[in-house]
Amino acid sequence: MVQFSTQRLFIRPFSLEDKDDLYYYLSKEEVVRYEPYSVYTMEEARMEAAVRSVDERFLAVQLKGGPVIGNLYFVEGEYHTWEVGYVFNNDFWKQGYARESVGALLTHLFGSLAARKVIANCNPANQNSWHLLERLGFTREAHLRQNIFFTRNAKGEPNWQDTLVYGLLKEEWPQPEEQSTK
Repeated sequence: MVQFSTQRLFIRPFSLEDKDDLYYYLSKEEVVRYEPYSVYTMEEARMEAAVRSVDERFLAVQLKGGPVIGNLYFVEGEYHTWEVGYVFNNDFWKQGYARESVGALLTHLFGSLAARKVIANCNPANQNSWHLLERLGFTREAHLRQNIFFTRNAKGEPNWQDTLVYGLLKEEWPQPEEQSTK
């Protein structure tokens, strides 16, 4: 079971009790705008909390002494490459929580799980996301044009979207002793 903490956050597996916090941020259009799903109902959040409580690919990001404010996603691919993703409650945007938690996850992936490379994908319109990746040291490796869709228009045709692909190599991520000096 993966769990760790940062100065301000607990990063831990989800539990059934997280359903209200999960609903609070996944029920907001602004939060899920670039996700492959629409806003959640309370019942969907309850079911999602149950799924995530046994799915090791998801971690809850909880303020110390406070609510769950977001989640991290990570999955191993081929050649010691991991993919990461994240979603955060917009009430907590622009406060460094995403950078703090994703940074801790990267340290875990490169250290404990011997990742060689970490990748992340995002919609080009999601400037907050790709700015975060660049601040963390990721390199934009590709701009895939109209490569994916999650919804269809009234005629049943795909609403195609572009994807930005980012990558970070192990040697580009500072070791814990280097992080403390920056």
